[in-house]
Amino acid sequence: MHTQTASRGAAALANTVRALYAEGQTDYSFEPIVGVDAAGRPVGRVAENDAVIFCCRRGEREIELTEAFTEADFAHFERKPLPGLEFVILTLYHEKFAHLPVAFAPSKIQETLGEVVSRAGLRQLRTAESEKFAHVTFFLNGGNNQPFAGEDDIRIPSPKGVPFDQVPALSLPKVAEQVQKGIQQGYDLIVTNFANGDVIGHTANREAKIECAAQVDQHLGAVLQTAWANDYVVLVTADHGNLEELWNTDKTPHVAHTTNPVALIMVDPRSQKPAALRDGKLADIAPTILSALGCAQPASMEGSTLAPGYDWGGKRRVLLVILDGWGIGKMHTSNPIYLARTPVWHNLLLTCPSCELHASGTAVGLQEGKPGNSEAGHMNIGAGRVVLQDDVRLDLAMQDGSFYRNETFCRVIENVKQRGASLHLLALLTEKSSHGAVDYPLAILKMAKERGLERVYVHVIFDGRSTTPGSAPELLHKLEAQMDEIGLGQMVTGVGRGIALDRDGNYGKIQRAYNALVLGVGRAAALEGC
Repeated sequence: MHTQTASRGAAALANTVRALYAEGQTDYSFEPIVGVDAAGRPVGRVAENDAVIFCCRRGEREIELTEAFTEADFAHFERKPLPGLEFVILTLYHEKFAHLPVAFAPSKIQETLGEVVSRAGLRQLRTAESEKFAHVTFFLNGGNNQPFAGEDDIRIPSPKGVPFDQVPALSLPKVAEQVQKGIQQGYDLIVTNFANGDVIGHTANREAKIECAAQVDQHLGAVLQTAWANDYVVLVTADHGNLEELWNTDKTPHVAHTTNPVALIMVDPRSQKPAALRDGKLADIAPTILSALGCAQPASMEGSTLAPGYDWGGKRRVLLVILDGWGIGKMHTSNPIYLARTPVWHNLLLTCPSCELHASGTAVGLQEGKPGNSEAGHMNIGAGRVVLQDDVRLDLAMQDGSFYRNETFCRVIENVKQRGASLHLLALLTEKSSHGAVDYPLAILKMAKERGLERVYVHVIFDGRSTTPGSAPELLHKLEAQMDEIGLGQMVTGVGRGIALDRDGNYGKIQRAYNALVLGVGRAAALEGC
C-alpha cells in the first residue's frame, strides 16, 4: 500500500509539463500525466471502494467525465468495474445526476425568459455551436435541461481535431445560416450565440483574434440583413468581455475575461425615431425582449426594460444575438475589434440606439470586481434578475464556515476512513476560473486532515483559459506549498481541461482522462519518495 510522503508531486508533474511545453503542447490540451513509483507503477489510481469528489462547479464541461464514472449503462468506451465507488459532485451538473451526492445543490430559477415566452404560446429557437450551446439552453433557462414547449434547440458542432486559433471562424458560418433559416421560419424569439470572441479570446494568437473579429462582423451583417427584411427587432449584445484586450499590463498576451461593460444595440426596421436606451445590466435584457414581444413581465424579474416608453408598433418578433466575449474596449491597437475590419459593428454603433450594460461582479451575481463569464452572463440574461453564482454561494459557505461542515463532504470522508480506502480530488489548477478554483480541494484536504484521513490524492486538471500560458509549473509548486501547510495530499495526475472537461461529445478525450485516473495510462512522471 502506498504511503504519502512529504513529497507531494509538484516537481514530478512540473518537470513533465515543461517537457510537454517543449513539444508544443499547451495547458488546455495537455495529454494525461501519471505519477509513478520507482518501479514505474502508477500511484494513487481510483479504485473500488474509493471516493471521488469532483471539485469543479458550473455544469456543462463536467458532465461527460461524471457520466463515465457514474452511469451504469455508459456505452462510449469500456471501463474498469469500480464496485463501491462513491462519486460526489460539487454542484448539480445536470438533472440526470440528481441521484448522486451533490455538495451544493441548486435551486432552479423559475419564470425565465424562455418559460414566459413558452407560456404565452410563442415559438422560440435557440442555436449555437457546441462550445456555447449549453449557454443558450441550460444556462439561459435557469439551470433547466429540458426545453420548454415551443422551444427548438439546434446545436452546431464546433471544429474538432484542430486548435481553435487555427480556425478563428469556428462554426460561425453554419450558426449564422441556421439563424437565417429560423428567421425565415418565423420564430417569435430567436436566441443565438456567436462563440468566437470568447473561444479565440482565450488564445494568445493575435492574428487569430483579429480575424475572429472580422468573421463575427461579416456574419453578423448577413444575419442583420435577413432579420431586417423579415421585420425582426434585433438586439445585439454580449455576455462578458474578453476579446477586446490583447495584452496584459506586463505585455503578456491577455487570454482571460475582463470586467469591461458590454454594448447593447437595437435595430428596428419600423423605428420612426431613434429609441432612447438607458444603461443597465444583463438582467435588463429579458424585460426588454418581453416588452417587444408584448408579453407581461413577471414580478420575479427584477430587471427593467432598456427602452422605457418605446413604441414597438405592436407585438414583434425578436432576435437576440449574443457576441460571446465581446466587451467594450479602447479604440486602440490593443483591441482586436478595433484592429479588425468590422464595418458592420462600427456602423451599428454610429447609427443605431445603443447603451452600456454591466456584465461583471455583483451586477451578474459574482464577487465584487470579478470578471464576468458565459454562464453568469446567460443565466442573468435569461432570468431577468441578478442570480447569485456558484462561486459566490461556495465562497460564502467558506467564509461562514458552512463549507467545512457540509454534510456531503463530512459523510464521504467518514465513509472512506471506515473502509480504509482513498479519497480522490479532481481539482482545476487555477485561482479564478468560473469552473472552480484550488480553494475547494484545499478546503476538503483540511477537512480530511482534521478527520484523520491518511490517503488523499489530487488529480490536477490544467486550465489554460483563466491561467497565463506557461504558468502550470509555478501553480503546481504553489499548490504543493499549500498542501504542505495542511500536511496531507499528493498530486498524482495531470491532464488538460480540453481533455478531461470536454463538452463536445468527444468521448475519446474523456476515455484518455478516465484511463489515466483509473488505469494509470499516460505520460509517466516519477514521483519522489515512492
